[in-house]
Amino acid sequence: MGTLTAVWNRVFAVLGRVSMYRLVYIALAALAVIALVLSLLDLVAPGPVELIATLLVLAAVCSGVDAAAQRMLGLPWRVESSLITAHILLFVLRPTLELAGLAGIAIAAAVASLSKYVLAWRGRHIFNPAAVGATALTLLSLAWPQLGSSAWWVGTPALAAPVIVLGFAVLLRTEKLRVVAVFLVTAVAVAVVRTAAQSQAAGLEMQILDVLWPVLWSSPFLFLGAFMLSEPLTLPPRRWQQFTVAAVVGVLAGWPIPIGDITLGQERALLIGNLVAFAFALRTAVRLTLVARSEPTPTVEELTFRVHDRLAFLPGQYLELEVPHRHPDARGTRREFSIVSAPEDLPLLKVAFKDGKSTKPLSSYKKALARVQPGDDLAITGVWGDFLLPKRDAAPILMVAAGIGVTPFVSQLRHLGAAGRERDIVLVYVASDASELAFRSEIEASGARVVVFTRDRPADLPRHWQWAQGVRLDADGLIRVVPDIASRHAYISGPAGLIAELAPALERARSITTDAFSGY
Repeated sequence: MGTLTAVWNRVFAVLGRVSMYRLVYIALAALAVIALVLSLLDLVAPGPVELIATLLVLAAVCSGVDAAAQRMLGLPWRVESSLITAHILLFVLRPTLELAGLAGIAIAAAVASLSKYVLAWRGRHIFNPAAVGATALTLLSLAWPQLGSSAWWVGTPALAAPVIVLGFAVLLRTEKLRVVAVFLVTAVAVAVVRTAAQSQAAGLEMQILDVLWPVLWSSPFLFLGAFMLSEPLTLPPRRWQQFTVAAVVGVLAGWPIPIGDITLGQERALLIGNLVAFAFALRTAVRLTLVARSEPTPTVEELTFRVHDRLAFLPGQYLELEVPHRHPDARGTRREFSIVSAPEDLPLLKVAFKDGKSTKPLSSYKKALARVQPGDDLAITGVWGDFLLPKRDAAPILMVAAGIGVTPFVSQLRHLGAAGRERDIVLVYVASDASELAFRSEIEASGARVVVFTRDRPADLPRHWQWAQGVRLDADGLIRVVPDIASRHAYISGPAGLIAELAPALERARSITTDAFSGY
């Protein structure tokens, strides 16, 4: 477990330098280039000219519709979102050079983009846009077959390896690897059972492996899971809810249900999964107004917002804050922040982050966030996360926080204090020096035992705080200051590199829960 934690966080530290949306677009664009090369070698069904013409139509229509809709609604144009939808549809629809077929592709692209604004709930789209567009075209093809329909030609052995490699990178970045694994296992198992039942009904003998490999390599399950089901905006916030959605989509995708002249295929299965996700949590964009800015330490900035819409979160969860700005860099216009305040503090909501003044160059997001002034409005696109303390009060807890990684723990400690609950908690707090120990008063009020790792000795430490006195925070150092780690549930929040470094010691704990920060 410790080894897996270390490896995962080292990879996440690298992938975290690129925004989730930019990485998805890069992966899809790379897959399109690979498909073009394979088409030149006659290893995939569409020809190279068909692929190019179809992608041009999709990109033009998706970008045009999105730009027009966002201009009308006063929203910033997110070109990456348009191109992601276009590239997904490229692999779902049937590429063609026929005018009627290209017209059908244009209709699918327009419907997909419009669905983000029409099939939405308080600023958040409910369905995967590409699935909506593909379904609309399939329904239209019942009356006008010449328009074409969804084909899912991406489900071919020649593209299986590229989809796996690129999809794996996307799932690591979005932290949806386990969710999609549940979907794949369910979909493949159901598809194998379905094929076996059909073979038995036809009086045919069947070997499991003869069915398993074609289902794995010649079905669209890999692409559907990696690039469509994993979309964070259409998934519920809790992991068990995400597993439920994955299982539902897996069953429906593995055993398509005929409805009249069409079947409940891949995209329709995903749409039903989106409805299940929506039922779990009415996901909405939440409006905020900045109330105040403060600096808990020389390099940390805290933002206090007033929430105008209904918002529910659990201590330890994080939000995604959008700061629209021109010419965003590779990290995009959205960023994730752990919530510092407790649910009891609503309608006031607080987040904190490293201001980056000592780091050059600043990301475009940090520059835009620095220009936000009290009275300005922003929006939260969602709340996610399972970085939650065990429900059993008797379970001892170890919290390890590096720098700004202390923020989710502050929320949890504030919540415990507001609820009048006492827990056996040890907080290991790592900072560059004593002046960088943020939220000291909140942590002190919680009564938790704190071990401080700083270069210099902090002044006026509370009686239940201790300075590590030069002990190096590595696996051995952690065990030295927390000798009873084996009896505790370990939670660590901070840079992915530190989590990887401490993994050998953390694997001795009763459980490990991590919250890796990918930087800003």
